[in-house]
Amino acid sequence: MNLEGEASTVGWARWGAGTNAKTLPDTASTLLAQVLDLAPPPPVVPLAEVAVADCALDGAVLGALRRALGPDNVLTTRVARARHGSGMSTPDLLRHRQGRVPAAPQAVLRPGDHAEVLSILDICSRFGVAVVPFGGGTSVVGGLTPSATRHVAVDLGRLNGLVAVDPLSRTATLQAGLRAPRAAELLAEHGFTMGHVPQSYEYATIGGFAATRSSGQASAGYGRFDDMVTALTIATPRGTIRTGRAPASAAGPDLRHLFLGSEGTLGVITDVTVRIRPLPARSHYEGWRFASFADGLHAVRSLAQDGPRPTVLRLSDEAETMIGATGSGRSDGGCQLIAGYEGADVRPTVEAAAAVLAAHGGVPLGEESGRQWARHRFDAPYLRDALLDAGAFAETVETAAYWSALPEVHDRVRQAILGALPDAALVLAHVSHVYETGASLYFTVICSPGSDPIERWRRAKAAASDAIAAAGATISHHHGVGTDHRAWYAAEIGDVAVDLLRAVKQQLDPAGILNPGILVP
Repeated sequence: MNLEGEASTVGWARWGAGTNAKTLPDTASTLLAQVLDLAPPPPVVPLAEVAVADCALDGAVLGALRRALGPDNVLTTRVARARHGSGMSTPDLLRHRQGRVPAAPQAVLRPGDHAEVLSILDICSRFGVAVVPFGGGTSVVGGLTPSATRHVAVDLGRLNGLVAVDPLSRTATLQAGLRAPRAAELLAEHGFTMGHVPQSYEYATIGGFAATRSSGQASAGYGRFDDMVTALTIATPRGTIRTGRAPASAAGPDLRHLFLGSEGTLGVITDVTVRIRPLPARSHYEGWRFASFADGLHAVRSLAQDGPRPTVLRLSDEAETMIGATGSGRSDGGCQLIAGYEGADVRPTVEAAAAVLAAHGGVPLGEESGRQWARHRFDAPYLRDALLDAGAFAETVETAAYWSALPEVHDRVRQAILGALPDAALVLAHVSHVYETGASLYFTVICSPGSDPIERWRRAKAAASDAIAAAGATISHHHGVGTDHRAWYAAEIGDVAVDLLRAVKQQLDPAGILNPGILVP
């Protein structure tokens, strides 16, 4: 992997490579111009011109790291450091476009195995240098911007192999730096899949999925990523921890869940063992229309609780359905539901689920609606780039709540965002992860940038987060905590739990080098 450029995989100041760029439909551009106050954005500062201060690590630190990893795996160039200085939130991208990387690491380290990760943690503990694990760099909650005055990024890209497959138990052990598409290819060679396909699929890594408790678009059928994990190997400043040696255990608390979602604050995950399933022989996607979001929620809840449950189950509210139909010629109104099915023989499940959807007032839209969603399932971040290029601002908020609270959470969060952006904003929402007891809500906000778009969004995001907390929902369903959600996370879990997390971190990370300022208040 070429960390100096990486133009073929990850772009600069945008979500992905330029070859994957999307353009806004003319009808969407016209609608935005009518609704929002747009102005042409300033030109993007090229990566080569981004201002990054010289590496401030002294010779003793760099010498120790180079002896441990080899000189070629300790990078101090400005380009490499700029690329590892933040995630992919809209504020991150706007700073990149301005040529700013406020939290660039002092060096980028590329360990080749678990032992080298342990060496990094030992050296950095001794010299008081903070460590930020780096996978695909797709955090959208400030998970890669620590509070430390100097830190290094530990890029796990060289830990990119399939370690083992157990076809009888249907498990696979994957190294943490393995990107999701390559993991899918390697597992497919053995006839298996994880079924984990989040929005960040093209760039995110196995270790990142575990560290943030990721949830994929097919979670209704395959489960969340933390549901799939059977074992972990973690490097900590105190040594190695291995969790999970059986399919289930009553031998004390399940320590896997101490590290799943820990966001690099308790250790560096180096490999993950996951449950796998046979590659599906069949897939079928279709669309449905409901008269209202409330009607659609009743149908989704029925499938989630009583079955049959599709592999993918996604319901857009009226606003998201309307924007999604822009330029398509559809003007039916209401709300669109997408149902996807994967397996050896999906037809019985398709027919049984269709009967449930129809009984709740659903009108079938046919397979083309479903296929269109599947073709464009990764487009949203690229369309955000196009919106920024057009002079708009676009960002997301997500949460989850019990079914009884979900309608109120939807309304309160939407109104909070609109109240914080009174001049004009489009607030779209959908349900895309369902459980017997509740579901997620994912909001997309498109608005005018104003004179200070980053500060403007900070206020709007705070209003949305306050509304989430007041409605009794969680501050994050799958994006994680990072720095953006830290205060609300502390309020959500309470003082005693915060003290517990701090005590665990103190035991595992006595020098406090692991991603300081992230997650743990």
